[in-house]
Amino acid sequence: MTMGRIKTKPVKSAGDRLFEQHGDKFTTDFAKNKQVLAEYAEVRSKKIRNILAGYMTKKAKQR
Repeated sequence: MTMGRIKTKPVKSAGDRLFEQHGDKFTTDFAKNKQVLAEYAEVRSKKIRNILAGYMTKKAKQR
C-alpha cells in the first residue's frame, strides 16, 4: 500500500455525494472523470477539480 495525499473533509463529502448520484458515470480513467465532473459539478479551481477527479477514480477502482 502506498502513501498518498490526504483528502480533506469537503472533498470527500462532495465526492461521496457525487458518487451516490452519478456513480455509474465515473470510471477508472482520470481524464474521463475530469470531463464528467465538468458536467455534473461546478468546480472553479483546477486544483480542486483534479483532486476530486482523483478521488472519484479511486472510488471507481474500489467498486
